[in-house]
Amino acid sequence: MTIMSGLRRVPSAGAVDVGYPTGHLGHLTEHETQALADFKTLLEEKGLYKLGPPPSHDDPTLLCVVTICTLVRLVVLRTVLADLSRARAQTRRYLRARKWVPQDAYVQFADTEKFRNANEIETLYDTIDIDSYEASRKLYPRFTGHRDKRGIPIYVFQIRHLDSKAVADYEKSTETTYSKAKTDGKTPAKLLRLFALYENLTRFVQPLSSECVDRQNPETPITLSTNIVDISHVSLRMFWNLKAHMQAASQLATAHYPETLDRIFIIGAPYFFSTVWGWIKRWFDPVTVSKIFILSDHDVLPVLTTFMDLEDIPKVYGGKLEWSFFDEPAYDEEIKRIVTWENGFTNFPPGPCYWRPSADGTRLECLAVGSKGSKERREVVCTIPKAFPPKSDSATETSATNNEKEEVSEDASTTETVPKAPLPRADDPEATTAESTADAVAGLAIADAKDSTEQLSEKIASLADGARNQSTLN
Repeated sequence: MTIMSGLRRVPSAGAVDVGYPTGHLGHLTEHETQALADFKTLLEEKGLYKLGPPPSHDDPTLLCVVTICTLVRLVVLRTVLADLSRARAQTRRYLRARKWVPQDAYVQFADTEKFRNANEIETLYDTIDIDSYEASRKLYPRFTGHRDKRGIPIYVFQIRHLDSKAVADYEKSTETTYSKAKTDGKTPAKLLRLFALYENLTRFVQPLSSECVDRQNPETPITLSTNIVDISHVSLRMFWNLKAHMQAASQLATAHYPETLDRIFIIGAPYFFSTVWGWIKRWFDPVTVSKIFILSDHDVLPVLTTFMDLEDIPKVYGGKLEWSFFDEPAYDEEIKRIVTWENGFTNFPPGPCYWRPSADGTRLECLAVGSKGSKERREVVCTIPKAFPPKSDSATETSATNNEKEEVSEDASTTETVPKAPLPRADDPEATTAESTADAVAGLAIADAKDSTEQLSEKIASLADGARNQSTLN
């Protein structure tokens, strides 16, 4: 007998509507395009953005400027993509996070600018001690080196490694940021070191993923991350001890790195997780909560393979990827293909790195930064080709209309791996435990232009039933 007999379809509360590439470059509605224009005008009036010509953020000398309070610094120094179209992708993050209301987006943008200046985030990233940076990486989500079916980088976070000893040792070492950055005196140094890892996401991992062309919508910059959060072998006491730490980290990240999270898959949920979920869901905004999905053990692989190829899923979760939590990224074949190593490097070194335009503007250079003792590091590690040249305003926004038409064309039949219907949602009262989430797995569907939504849901329900029945037989 299977517990799938009571299947219910869980309605979306936003996860589908905000899914990539909706709301991203080349996929804006008329309303969103106007909101972007209004937002830019507002930023110009406030002195936070200069359009040009030429656009000031195309100037590579600004890459090393720390104190400039402009969109140039926010975008170029954070993503190190000098072309105008990719820079605007970061601006859109604030509009998406604030539901395309320019004034609300401006408030968050300005608050982030103030925070970044007060804590000299760029200086922090450029000068942080490499060993301290690597120590921080062990306690937060880690990049696998692979990407999902949409080209979004995959991170894994195994909470069990944040035991009391590991956290205590880490906090003893975080009385300073181990960098030359001055701080506001209010934000704990341990959280600022976490922000160095977010800088790595936005200045290294996302730009690298954006230049990979083996994905749908390769013209659209990658500004998100997909996360597998493994909470197996974690006790209620451990969750309680981590509560304050994780709450502060989550809230600061939501405030200052908006719209960098895409789907979050929580696996290994213990029986008491409904209690823990009551805490966690209050730390995030509703849009982020709608992207969090809790999976039972039986549903992990069927759901993950809807969004990721087996080759991109770590073996511990049923895939084929030889990668464990403390390993360095095992870069996928497309990343290996586009990289040309320089100066004797054959892999990315430990510590922070970011991308900057090459002298001729046709490639991006990876610059390894950070410090060892009193010596700062600035070494070119490799280069990658820029996949797409900058586009004009008209060309960029016209492509949105064209792409909308293409989505219902013959080519749409090939986009069989893009999810269009919601997974079981964590904020549903009936889906806050692994057991109830299993019942709701039929809420998942795969985009296929030839099928109706109902037919697709039936396909996934059948898939889940098959997996459950097979497990029962075993």
